[in-house]
Amino acid sequence: MQSGRTKIDISLKDQRLILTRDGENVRSYPISSSRFGIGTEEGSNKTPLGNFRIAERIGHGAAPGTIFKSRVPLGPSDPLPETEDFVTTRILWLDGLDEENVNTRGRFIYIHGTKHEDKIGTADSHGCIRMRNADVIELFDLVDETTQVVIRE
Repeated sequence: MQSGRTKIDISLKDQRLILTRDGENVRSYPISSSRFGIGTEEGSNKTPLGNFRIAERIGHGAAPGTIFKSRVPLGPSDPLPETEDFVTTRILWLDGLDEENVNTRGRFIYIHGTKHEDKIGTADSHGCIRMRNADVIELFDLVDETTQVVIRE
């Protein structure tokens, strides 16, 4: 596993996630943040700003495109969730470390894959940070549950 040397920096202005290790850029990925803007209000579907850590990594080994409902992978005969904003492939569940964003985990804010890969690079999510499925698989394997995350405008 990684140590505190690995960090994720997310720029909402640039719609980009940069993974660094020891201050050096390791990977850079396009992302999609909330179409509803920035905020921490319960039920707002907004992307929070500030300091976070990865609280849980979910989906190790799941096939690309696997759809999750309540963080559980759906089987072939399971009904689809009643949303267009499917959580797919991998989940990095964020825990807010600042007073303003301490409710992030309870708001179920994740970094996750999406079936809307054509919208990556634009603000289109319901609060989470969406990534292309291949990108979130790669990122998932490069981080652990101590990795620090910063989301900034």
